[in-house]
Amino acid sequence: MDATVAVRSVAEVGPDTVAVTLDSPAEFDGRPGQFVKLTAVVDDEEVSRFYTISSPDTDGEFETTVGLDGGDFSAYLAALEAGDEIEMAGPFGDDYYRGEARAVVLAGGPGVGPAVAIGEAALAAGNEAAVVYRDDAPAHTERLDALAERGASVVVTDGDIADAVAEAITGADGEQAFVYGFADFVDTATAALSAAGYAGDAKVENFG
Repeated sequence: MDATVAVRSVAEVGPDTVAVTLDSPAEFDGRPGQFVKLTAVVDDEEVSRFYTISSPDTDGEFETTVGLDGGDFSAYLAALEAGDEIEMAGPFGDDYYRGEARAVVLAGGPGVGPAVAIGEAALAAGNEAAVVYRDDAPAHTERLDALAERGASVVVTDGDIADAVAEAITGADGEQAFVYGFADFVDTATAALSAAGYAGDAKVENFG
């Protein structure tokens, strides 16, 4: 669907990282792990970028996590205020959380957004969750801490993830692996899953 949506809030959630919360259009049914396209005119040029949903549900509102990478569009999003409007299309993507009994989410950089969202959705449904997150300047630390307090396995590191992935993969029935991050992290994460003996098909979103 295409819609003009209002900004509810923009909040800093880590170094060079903001969470942009938007009104959900009527009949919008995005799931954690899907993504939306945001479009705006920046310096007299129409610009679009894709962002993954980082809230456990989209009832009334939804969140995206934006890494401030020095680009004009991310800076534009970070400067938005409550009540501003932006064009949105979506949701897109088939690799999202579908209520699997155990979600193991491997996240690099801004991939932490869908990671915490999937973890929260899994626990809310009475299921299990594990998050392995690699970043040298972590974001969403409060939500990660809350997940751990609620019983999820959470590992945050700026180094090798192989041991953490091997521990997170249990081989339990209904276990589903998810990978979110840029290409180098995706390669590392999928290799770690293979080394850990993960036999399923991971749901992967490569940010480029």
